Amino acid sequence: MAEAMINQRVLAWAVDRSDVPLETVAKKVAVKPERIENWILGDDRPTFRQAQSLSAALHIPFGYLFLKEPPEEKLPIPDLRTVGSDPARRLDTNFRTLLNDVLFKRDWFKDFVAEYDGKKLGFVGKFGLDDDPKEIASDIRKTLYGEHGEPITPNWEKHLRMLITKAEEAGIWVMRNGVVGSNTHRPLSVSQFRGFAISDSVVPLIFINGRDAPAAQIFTLAHELAHIWLGESGISNVMLGETDLGTHKRVEKKCNQIAAEFLVPTARFRARWDEEDALDVNADRLAKFFKVSRIVIVRRAFDLGLVSESDYRHFYARESARWDPETSDNESRGNFYNTLPIRNGSHFTNAVVRQAMSGRLLLKHAASLLNTQPASVVSFYRKALGGR
Repeated sequence: MAEAMINQRVLAWAVDRSDVPLETVAKKVAVKPERIENWILGDDRPTFRQAQSLSAALHIPFGYLFLKEPPEEKLPIPDLRTVGSDPARRLDTNFRTLLNDVLFKRDWFKDFVAEYDGKKLGFVGKFGLDDDPKEIASDIRKTLYGEHGEPITPNWEKHLRMLITKAEEAGIWVMRNGVVGSNTHRPLSVSQFRGFAISDSVVPLIFINGRDAPAAQIFTLAHELAHIWLGESGISNVMLGETDLGTHKRVEKKCNQIAAEFLVPTARFRARWDEEDALDVNADRLAKFFKVSRIVIVRRAFDLGLVSESDYRHFYARESARWDPETSDNESRGNFYNTLPIRNGSHFTNAVVRQAMSGRLLLKHAASLLNTQPASVVSFYRKALGGR
C-alpha cells in the first residue's frame, strides 16, 4: 500500500499539540505506539489510511501533515496563563476546538443582538488597571444586584448559579461546560485553563471550565467578571493553592484582587473574622455567611495577613483533596433541558431556539450552534420554552 509522504516534524508538532498520550493516539490509529514513534523519527511512514486516522485522532486537517513546517497558530484572545515567571504550556486541541466553537456561536449572536437591540453596556471597560479594586468590586455588585443588594442564597452552589443568572440579566453571556461542545469524549483540562473572558461592549462573554471543582468555579466567575469591567480579554488559570495565585501578569493580579473583594469584601470580612476561633471554625462560619467555599475564605484570610502561608498551604492541600474531578461537571451532564442553557448560556440558547422555531433560522444551523440535533432543538422548544 502506498506510503503517505508526511512531514515528520509536523507529526511531532501535532502529537505534542494534542496533549494526548501516544498510547491513546496509537489505539485510535490501530497501531502500536512504537510505530508512531518511528513515523515521528522518519524511520517509517504511514499509509494514506493511517495518515487520515492520525489527522482525526490529533484533530488537525489532513493536509497539515504534508506542510513544510508546522503552522503557526495564533490565539484570537490573549493567553494570560503563567507558571511562576514563565508562560504556561501550549493550549491543547480540545481548548482550541472549544474556542473556535465559542467564536462561531459569538459571530451569530453578535449579529442577532445588533439586529434586535445592540446597545452598548456601560460597565464593559469602565475601569482601568490603576483603579481601586474595592471601587471596581463595588460597581460589579451594584450592576448585578441593583439597589436591593445581594440576594439571599442558601449555600455557595446556589450562590454561583445566582451570580451566573445575574450576570446574564446584566447582559453578560456566561457559558459553563466541561467538554468540547457536547462531546463527552473530549473533556476540558483544568490544568490547561479555568476560564476565559472576551470583552465586548455589546456582547461580553465569560466561559467557565465545568470540569473544575465547584469550589473554584465561583472564584473563576468573579475573576472573569473583573476582566469584563477592565475591558481586558484573556485566558486565565487561577491557582488558588499558589501564594501568587499562579500568575505574575499585572492584569491577572488585578482581576484576582477584584474577584476577592467582590466575593468577600475586606471590611465585612475583618469584622467577622475571630482570631480566637480555630481556622476550621472561621472557615465554616464565614463560608456560610459569604456563600463561598471554605478555600476562598481561608485564601482571603491569607491575603489579608490573618493566616500564615504554611497554614494556608496545609488547609488548601487538605481541602482540595476532597475534590473529585470526575464529578465536577455533574450539573452540565444531567438533564438535557437543564444542561443545554448551562453549556451555551441561557439567553443565547433561547434566542437560537426561538429563531429556529419561527423559521428565521434553519433547524440544521440552530443545531450546529447548540452542538445538538435538529430534533433536540424542537424538543427543547416544546418542553423547556413551553412552545406548541
